Amino acid sequence: MTIADDHDRIRVVGARENNLKGVSVELPKRRLTVFTGVSGSGKSSLVFGTIAAESQRLINETYSTFVQGFMPSLARPDVDALEGITTAILVDQERMGANARSTVGTATDANTMLRVLFSRLGEPFAGPPTAFSFNVPTRKASGVMQTERAGGRVERNVVKQAVYLGGMCPECEGRGSVSDLDLTQIVDDSKSLEQGAILVPGYTADGWMVAPYKEVVPADVPVGKLTAKQREELLYAEPRKVRTNNVNVTFEGLIPKIRKAMFSKDPDSLQPHIKAFVERAAVFGPCPACGGTRLSAPALASRIRGKNIAEVCALQISDLAEWIRAVDEPGVAPLVESLGDLLESFVEIGLGYLSLDRPTGTLSGGESQRTRMIRHLGSALTDVTYVFDEPTVGLHPHDIVRMNDLLLRLRDKGNTVLVVEHKPETIAIADHVVDLGPAAGEGGGEICYEGTVAGLRRSGTVTGRHLDDRAVVRDEVRTPTGALQIRGAATHNLRDVDVDVPLGVLCVVTGVAGSGKSSLVHGAISPRDGVVSIDQSAIKGSRRSNPATYSGLLEPIRKAFAKANGVKPALFSANSEGACPTCNGAGLIFTELSFMETVSTVCDDCGGKRFQPAVLDYTLGGRNIAEVLDLPVGDALELFSAGESAVPAAAAILSRLEDVGLGYLRLGQPLNTLSGGERQRLRLAVALGEKGDVYVLDEPTTGLHLADVENLLRLLDRLVDAGKSVIVIEHHQAVMAHADWIIDLGPGAGHDGGLVVFEGTPAELVADRSTLTGEHLAAYVGG
Repeated sequence: MTIADDHDRIRVVGARENNLKGVSVELPKRRLTVFTGVSGSGKSSLVFGTIAAESQRLINETYSTFVQGFMPSLARPDVDALEGITTAILVDQERMGANARSTVGTATDANTMLRVLFSRLGEPFAGPPTAFSFNVPTRKASGVMQTERAGGRVERNVVKQAVYLGGMCPECEGRGSVSDLDLTQIVDDSKSLEQGAILVPGYTADGWMVAPYKEVVPADVPVGKLTAKQREELLYAEPRKVRTNNVNVTFEGLIPKIRKAMFSKDPDSLQPHIKAFVERAAVFGPCPACGGTRLSAPALASRIRGKNIAEVCALQISDLAEWIRAVDEPGVAPLVESLGDLLESFVEIGLGYLSLDRPTGTLSGGESQRTRMIRHLGSALTDVTYVFDEPTVGLHPHDIVRMNDLLLRLRDKGNTVLVVEHKPETIAIADHVVDLGPAAGEGGGEICYEGTVAGLRRSGTVTGRHLDDRAVVRDEVRTPTGALQIRGAATHNLRDVDVDVPLGVLCVVTGVAGSGKSSLVHGAISPRDGVVSIDQSAIKGSRRSNPATYSGLLEPIRKAFAKANGVKPALFSANSEGACPTCNGAGLIFTELSFMETVSTVCDDCGGKRFQPAVLDYTLGGRNIAEVLDLPVGDALELFSAGESAVPAAAAILSRLEDVGLGYLRLGQPLNTLSGGERQRLRLAVALGEKGDVYVLDEPTTGLHLADVENLLRLLDRLVDAGKSVIVIEHHQAVMAHADWIIDLGPGAGHDGGLVVFEGTPAELVADRSTLTGEHLAAYVGG
């Protein structure tokens, strides 16, 4: 045994990232370590913010200074010492980019291999691999090509109609869909401009936005009765100057003007009422030229074994794997083998129900994470640290078994596997467990237990006490007050589903990943009036955003401060007039040092409080605005609930934050420091304030500790008891057992799913055991 064999541990000494309180821990290498603890206890701060972040920073430092200038600068984590860390590969839950040109195939190199295959074997021959790429247009060039030679000599070649082949459909430019505007949502033909014919937000009949149009077309004539030329002027005129109210203004046709102002922007960046208008007025349909395939005619004409590349990409991946294995051509045997192995990895990881033409923006967080895992499964690298953030998110209990096998395979290849996880099924396979807590936020950040799973069960920590929790199937279920009828649902893999979703109760929709749950609920229920839908999309948050700004809480607090002190509300915003002028309300001064880490120091003028000193002289309930923003939600609720400082609007928002288990969160804590589970619950709290009779929740247990699931169930019960209907897409057996009604989809995933395989109470599902969900729920409740 040499000294080199002693380096068998990752040592962390004095970690203080976010809420960590000087944590020191030793993690065994080439083992599977699971990090547990309530949401917000510091798991991600230790694993991602400290160990993985320092590994990436040290790797970046091995590059030249020139290369580092093009890379993001990473700050050194707040830790005394880190020893024995190896190259870290992060597989987190960040959704894949929603670029309109990105698909599952382009994101995983499967399309790259398919393009090479079709360029070699496709009949008739269409060209090189680029001829099958929907992101590369066909270009033609003519002219003189110049090449500089030694001694200043220039060599000229005349090029005539040189063709560079690409596979992009010229009509839709490789997007597969074309957009048009629904004029009935933009202009009311029965009204004149003076009567409000323009329906675009902000274009009021007597407003300055409409005034230029009144100078060009008759303002008192209904739009439907304008001449063809006048209508053309109103809708499509080229920009020019016109005089209105003795002022020269630029006049432009309504359609090009709103296209630039509203339709060319990211919908999420628009104000809610404008976003709603854009969604009403924009009509998207498949491109008629390529039929939505994105590809040019020559690419679609080239076939292998009767299929073109678009038809191959539209196959379910499990079927495509079989099709590829049947391609028997010695000249491309290595390519076929590599592509076959890649597709088998999809099936193995539980994503065989996807197709390669599926846009990456439509994948859930769990699907994105598993898609990124695929490239690591066949890797020859060993002694790597793989870091996973809840890899079981979005997985049915049936699929968790396969995920556990994959994690163990990565470990058995000689890698260190670090997993942040709440599911007992995955905690059970750990070689080593680190439990953080004891509570969340400032009440956490300490190591409560370190050792084996068996020791965790005996430890008496929150995780240890709840590890063997088993739900009890609800004996008495509520009686529905009505039903939402769904008829002929055929979105994605649904097969003309007819189902009645009961109202006035807690209804849980279950099924294996890819069985059609989201297609049924979000496709047939979410768009209806009176439905508040809380999906899995991540909330955006910078260091300037915090729970108070995101939840709308700061608005009533600012107004209350302004009223109590007789000043303007804008003074009490760190992003407006009240901001410290030195740090612009950030509380910190950031110094950029090119390729080196950015240095942040507390602002000397405001001491990190973010406000001007004069603003801090104004108080409400004995506290200034900085002190209020430093309060936890629970304390703030007390402050604004009674007495002279009572602010009913603020108290209502704070009570919802406490209801979802965020009572420990400080109002001014930056959103970019919140864990995934905390962000999910913050979204839930905001949505609970919206007016609606039906609440749709998509996997609300994501990021929740076993102990927090009980609080969530109590919250759902309160909603139902208040007369609301709650529909939950969920895999967690405790939520299933607590339901009044279960709709189970399946029997499998993709084209093997899309059917309702069970409808009834949890007790009936356990007794029946006819589906995968029934079997796992019965085992969970000990039935």
